[in-house]
Amino acid sequence: MSSGEGSKHLDAVQKVYLQEAEISSVQNADLVTARREQICDAALELFLEKGFASTTIRDICARSGVNQASIYDYIANKNDILRRLLNQLWFGQDVQPLPRLLADESLSLEEVCAQYFRQTWRIKRKGTLLVYRSVPHLLDEDRKAMRARDMALIQDLAEQLRKRSGREVDDAEMDILANVLIFLAAFGPMRDWLIKGVPEETVVRTVAAGAAAMIRELIGDPARGA
Repeated sequence: MSSGEGSKHLDAVQKVYLQEAEISSVQNADLVTARREQICDAALELFLEKGFASTTIRDICARSGVNQASIYDYIANKNDILRRLLNQLWFGQDVQPLPRLLADESLSLEEVCAQYFRQTWRIKRKGTLLVYRSVPHLLDEDRKAMRARDMALIQDLAEQLRKRSGREVDDAEMDILANVLIFLAAFGPMRDWLIKGVPEETVVRTVAAGAAAMIRELIGDPARGA
């Protein structure tokens, strides 16, 4: 099976983004893009430093350099900023999904896990931290959309694990294993404060070896003849 096959659930849900406010008071599209980037960059720093609830629009204006009298020409409110950040950092399709990597049986399990963890931890780290710290403040519809995305990823990953192992479609172990792998990918970087000074590649290879051993224990590895 090629690495592009599978992932039907995720393909569908990746077309869904959190609804951003439509604001048309400024007609200069380049200016709007530049100001929103300033605002979102500053807000991300503040949300990670102080938390979403403790950050005020005044704080964001001070950090971004955008005047408080004009900021609402570019964003609707703090939740609108959060949605824009999550669309960029969490919903953005800048990392190849693990189900697609796993579908390529020419790759060993260690290679699959290392490639996914490396990309996820480098590209998605701020998005992961933002989600972890802001979930309690998300609107209900946003929380549902994020849960649907995670569930779709878990479903696709479980299906690829079943295909690679030849296990029954309703095998609950594959769902559990998929959930654990997603957890490792999402929350592994948040523990990096315990291993300051350790080369990133050492961390990636170590965690990937553990994840691959866990997968192999349950399903074997056709690429290695297990």
